[in-house]
Amino acid sequence: MNKWLLELKKTLAEAEAFVARHPKAMTGTLLGALGCFAVTAFGIAPMAPDASSIPQRLITQTVQTEPLDEQLNALADFDVELSRADLTRSSDTADSLLKRMGAFDPAAAKFLRNDPVAKQVLQGHAGKMVQVSANADGSVQSLVARYPAPSGTDASQQFSRLSITRDGETFHAKLELAPLQSEVRLGSGSIRTSLYAATDEARIPDGIASQMTEMFSGDIDFHRDLKKGDHFSLVYETLTADGEPVTWDGASGHVLAAEFVNGGRSYSAVWFQDKVTGKGGYFGFDGQSKQHAFLSSPLAFSRVTSGFAMRFHPILQTWKQHLGVDYGAPKGTPVRAVGDGTVAFAGWQNGFGNVVQIQHSGNRMTVYAHLSRIDVRKGQKISQSQQLGAVGMTGWATGPHLHFEFRVAGQQKDPRVMAKASEAVTLPNYARAQFQQNLAAMKVPLAAAESLDGGSTSAD
Repeated sequence: MNKWLLELKKTLAEAEAFVARHPKAMTGTLLGALGCFAVTAFGIAPMAPDASSIPQRLITQTVQTEPLDEQLNALADFDVELSRADLTRSSDTADSLLKRMGAFDPAAAKFLRNDPVAKQVLQGHAGKMVQVSANADGSVQSLVARYPAPSGTDASQQFSRLSITRDGETFHAKLELAPLQSEVRLGSGSIRTSLYAATDEARIPDGIASQMTEMFSGDIDFHRDLKKGDHFSLVYETLTADGEPVTWDGASGHVLAAEFVNGGRSYSAVWFQDKVTGKGGYFGFDGQSKQHAFLSSPLAFSRVTSGFAMRFHPILQTWKQHLGVDYGAPKGTPVRAVGDGTVAFAGWQNGFGNVVQIQHSGNRMTVYAHLSRIDVRKGQKISQSQQLGAVGMTGWATGPHLHFEFRVAGQQKDPRVMAKASEAVTLPNYARAQFQQNLAAMKVPLAAAESLDGGSTSAD
């Protein structure tokens, strides 16, 4: 051991003396080695009882690489192409769209303004999915816009693809219909601030998130029951246009299976289509339909401003029992019927302003007040989820909202309680075997979705 230590000390002393005598030469040698060679170092030590005291011998190995100037020249000759995707906005112009996409190309902007086909990128509804590829100097090489197929075609099966390509200084535009593709995905998330913040974080499309709230609307009041820490997992089918999930209405796919844990209680559902009748719907794992006779809310999603309880009346300035639920929402938000029935009244009623009353079976009635407009008439047959009108602030209202009541034999009841207690459909006996097969197939990917810590992924 002493012999190894003596050799190590001697080697270090010689190295220090060399550097002290030739500092400049040593620096030049090191820089030259770094420019032309890759150095690999590793230690070899003999066996010994105490590894920390064993000296190590350094062995270097040089590997020849391409000269640095040749590598830099090759990199300079490489033509970098950048790509960016975004949605069109109602305020977009040809120049502002390209600028937002990182392209600065007056010729391409002029083509977007003047070509009969290319100008359709900015015409019609906003929200078109646009992808632009440009060189490092900002000149556009290609632009592809994807958006719903025109009216008269099936927007759930195909989409419009508008392609613009560059050939030197010339641009070409082509518009065609292309088939949408189906893809199964998994997603999960936890509620921290709001449901839609959680689904956005998990990259779940809004249409899928809305379906999830609908399928559990008979079990969970998403306006009042959500709690921080609630979590969900789901398996869903999404439609894609050239591999990109579509964002427009009518082509968002649908939920195949989901679980929502609310306040520590778990609710599960799976999509099932009866092969005999052809009808499909969401069912709990027990075979009970998730579609109750009544929805828990007349709005797809909103913020509750006043519940079924005592409150201080903002106009009368007194405490008064509030025999309904107020939903704060922007003016014009669609209002839907919570169940099948017949319009018993549609018109003006003093403090209620524009109001619609729906008569349901079992001597039950629902009331929708302060509407900005009415879309139904007295005596009209109404189906669950059918639009009745829109949120407003007519009558005695201090701001835009919907006042909603659920009455049984003329007595106001808590709408949430009535929705949960309403009757549900049960699977017919002949469909139970088919349902169990479908349920078993969905439990595997749903379990995989539960293991995700937020986010979304694809499943083959």
